[in-house]
Amino acid sequence: MKASTFMYGLLAGSVTAAVTVLFSTPQSGREIRSSVKSASTDMKLKLNDVKGKISELKDSVTHMTKEAKELVPDAVQDVKGSIEQWQRSTEKNKQRLEKEISAIQQSLAELEQSIAAQQK
Repeated sequence: MKASTFMYGLLAGSVTAAVTVLFSTPQSGREIRSSVKSASTDMKLKLNDVKGKISELKDSVTHMTKEAKELVPDAVQDVKGSIEQWQRSTEKNKQRLEKEISAIQQSLAELEQSIAAQQK
């Protein structure tokens, strides 16, 4: 959401609230003008505060984006390096397991042949 859209919505809501209060209040004109002036001053302060917070948020997002662009590629490279190192370190175990599985499969095949020969 753009900040200008937010500000337009905030302004429209404020005007609507002010008009509603003016029509529903039992105060005199002088009291209403005083209240409107006070509310206007408060609204300006709040609006300036919101603008400041939006500016801070924008700066924070910009800073985080910059940091992410710098840090994420390094982190990805580190993870890739770790995976490659793990694959190299497990290669011997993988080959040993493949040999053992092959030996077990061969033993099962011999056992099946032996059982088939005994049944004949």
